[in-house]
Amino acid sequence: MPFHPDSLPDLTGRVYIVTGATTGIGFHTAARLAQHHAHVYICARSAPKGETTTSRILTLYPFAKISVLVMDHTRLATVVAAAKHFLQQKTCLHGLVNNAGIMSTPYALTEDSYEEQWQTNYLAHWVFTSHLLPLMLSTSKTTEPGTVRIVNLSSSGHYGAPKNGINFADTSLPGEKGMTRYGQSKLANILHAKTLHTLYGPTSPSSLAGQGEIWVSAVHPGFVKSDLGNRAELPGLMWAVIVPYRWIGGEIDADTGAWTSLHCVAGEGMRREECGGYWQRIADPKGWQSGLARDWGLAERLEGWTGEEMRRGGWVE
Repeated sequence: MPFHPDSLPDLTGRVYIVTGATTGIGFHTAARLAQHHAHVYICARSAPKGETTTSRILTLYPFAKISVLVMDHTRLATVVAAAKHFLQQKTCLHGLVNNAGIMSTPYALTEDSYEEQWQTNYLAHWVFTSHLLPLMLSTSKTTEPGTVRIVNLSSSGHYGAPKNGINFADTSLPGEKGMTRYGQSKLANILHAKTLHTLYGPTSPSSLAGQGEIWVSAVHPGFVKSDLGNRAELPGLMWAVIVPYRWIGGEIDADTGAWTSLHCVAGEGMRREECGGYWQRIADPKGWQSGLARDWGLAERLEGWTGEEMRRGGWVE
């Protein structure tokens, strides 16, 4: 399916949030939405980073309407605070791009006692999304079906998840390699998208009851040149694949890497029957997902585990 961000409609009056928007794919996702006159909230780990990113976008598009939400995914308290701050500011939300992520980082636990990749890539987004869902459902009831959307950034790295997909006994995976922990978190992003689709998609009980409809997608952006791998600990065999792939032009720039996210969160070409799917570059709805990523039972179990865990911690009610 051909797609270019120039084909995005006029987004005047619409509000979007992009996590991890200070660099890479997230930056270009936010910038392109602003280019089409949306009010974009960019999530940054600090106010200065948010201000710098805002200045960069305004250099590209002087008319851009940008606001900053300060949140650090390794500190769930800041994620909850950012969500509540947004809810105090706005009465509508048309799109959420859960983009922030880290890859194959050295083993570390956050101050909330979760493995860093598991919390940054998955738990923080789950919590953030949970707080924003009521507003998104409310917004969808006053707009055309398909206007309100959520995009979860995943990766082909989800194929590297543990054998059983999610190690519920210990999600920290202390004895595993960084790419295995990354794979688990990226698999969780896909399963989360499937759960959201089941609960709020076009054929969900919520939609059929007139309680709101949200179009949800999981996206593998492709092999993108960005800062994602700056802290990555990758096995030699993987480098043996990556380097030749770069030589033959398999790596794309961060702007192009954002195109699939843009299509899924605001593109007019997305169809109702494609909701809940796994997309790959560029705007291809037939992404190659693992059997575990298609396991609805695993998705249901993950949702139950996460909800109980986050309620116990006080991060959601």
